[in-house]
Parts: sequence; structure tokens; C-alpha cells
Amino acid sequence: MINWTLLETAEQIDGIKKQPGYSIIFKHSTRCSISMMAKRRFEMDGDELPPDISMYFLDLIKYRELSNKIASDFQVHHESPQMLLIKDGECILDQSHGQISVEEAVTVL
Repeated sequence: MINWTLLETAEQIDGIKKQPGYSIIFKHSTRCSISMMAKRRFEMDGDELPPDISMYFLDLIKYRELSNKIASDFQVHHESPQMLLIKDGECILDQSHGQISVEEAVTVL
């Protein structure tokens, strides 16, 4: 089971940019069945992730402005669903839709 930290403020995103080590941001649309399937599959494989990695979850329907900030701050194109692997404040892996994979994220760690 993944212990998500909900992203609800711009200050949290600024904190992720300053945080050493690895973090994952999962952007999810609560209105999209593809997003729901990608999230479910990601969570099923979540035990393969290192236990010390910070896991952030963004409900992009509720917090669209934060999704835009993430795209701008990490220099990625907005997608939904989308998983970003962040290392020392830089996005090193950007996956969306069916490409979202814990397995690939682990190989990049």
C-alpha cells in the first residue's frame, strides 16, 4: 500500500524542488477511467518502490493550478494521468497513461 501525501499547496511543490533524494508525483484525474486504471496498477506494484521514497498524489481536477505549476516547475508537458520521478529537484522520468510503470521507475532509481 502506498502512503500518499496529498498535494494541496504550491508551497508543497516548492518543498519537493528543494528536497534531496527521490520523490514521485502522481497526477490523477478522478473523472477518467484510464487514470483510475493507471493509479490502481501503480499502487498494486508500489511495494517494489524503496520505502524511503516520498510519494505525492495530486487530484488535478480539484487542484488544476497546481498541475500547471508542476508542469512549469519541472519542465514537463501536462498529462493525465502522469507520474513524475524527481531527483534532487529535477524531473528524471516523466510517464503518462499506459506508460506509467513502477518497474521502469525502479530501474531509473
